[in-house]
Amino acid sequence: MSTNQLAALARTAEPQVMLRRFLALDAVVTGGNAVAYLALSGPLGRFLGAGSGLLLALGAFLAGYAGAVGLLASRRHPPALAVRAVVEANLAWAALSFVALAVWLSPTTAGAVWTVLQALTVTGFALLQHIALRARQGSSV
Repeated sequence: MSTNQLAALARTAEPQVMLRRFLALDAVVTGGNAVAYLALSGPLGRFLGAGSGLLLALGAFLAGYAGAVGLLASRRHPPALAVRAVVEANLAWAALSFVALAVWLSPTTAGAVWTVLQALTVTGFALLQHIALRARQGSSV
């Protein structure tokens, strides 16, 4: 993805604003997922073929993670090390999702599709955040 395409996606050519927007989007989507898992663990568990206890635990984890990423996005100049940690955590989440699907989860078809879609979404956030961080670092040199 070129910097121009990234800028168009973020609706700004300013790398700092781009980075903060991609972090904020990650926090909002992750927070929405957390709320759904926490509030609807029973029905979602049945639909996805996952235990409600697993969804509650994931929801609690995701709520904390979303809060941390949102706090990072609210910083005027998010520290590069913290942004890299978010990128790596997102990539680890995606990889673990695929491993879990292959090794120990037995989801419904909807659950398998959901697992793949959320892993790809998280990978997309990681890539966007990484590219925006590199653009910011390139513009500050």
